Amino acid sequence: MRKIIVLSMITLDGVMQAPGGPEEDTSGGFKYGGWVAPFGDEVYGKVMAKQLRSADLLLGRKTFEIFAGYWPTHGNAWPGVNDVTKYVLSGTMKESGWKNSVFLTSPADIRALKDSDGGDIQVHGSGELVRMLLSHDLVDELWVKIHPVILGKGKKLFDGEAAAAAFTLLESTVTPHGVFIANYRRSGPVKTGTIGT
Repeated sequence: MRKIIVLSMITLDGVMQAPGGPEEDTSGGFKYGGWVAPFGDEVYGKVMAKQLRSADLLLGRKTFEIFAGYWPTHGNAWPGVNDVTKYVLSGTMKESGWKNSVFLTSPADIRALKDSDGGDIQVHGSGELVRMLLSHDLVDELWVKIHPVILGKGKKLFDGEAAAAAFTLLESTVTPHGVFIANYRRSGPVKTGTIGT
């Protein structure tokens, strides 16, 4: 079985929209695109380099279109990105000029992919896809970078529809600019109890 790993840059209030630049995603009148830029430093860069290892990708259509417009000519910054298989969940898109692109149409397709042979599958960005994966309990690991900023509005990582699940912390780092980077693995059902007993 393959692991699905969600990598996300989020704010303290869970916003994940347009971390990379002002024009990345302005939908809903979002005006804070590029909010991650002020937090870059050497520690952050080292973690990013480690996380951008060569792995097959699972992307939503919008993120795929952004990636397909950039990475084919900038592959030196992300070694292997043009060679790995890019799985895209879309009900409208059927083909792309970006090599090794495969189109999926349903959560059942993703479950079949997860049950196939192969290595880990990374999900970058792709907010709608991530929320669907969480609601169908298809996420094995969450690698989140929590930035010390509140934006108030914007697309969020969690929308209240995620399946209840417990996770275990595998690794964590705090950057000099205060970004908490944490890798969590799915560990089973949620446990409850009473504090102080």
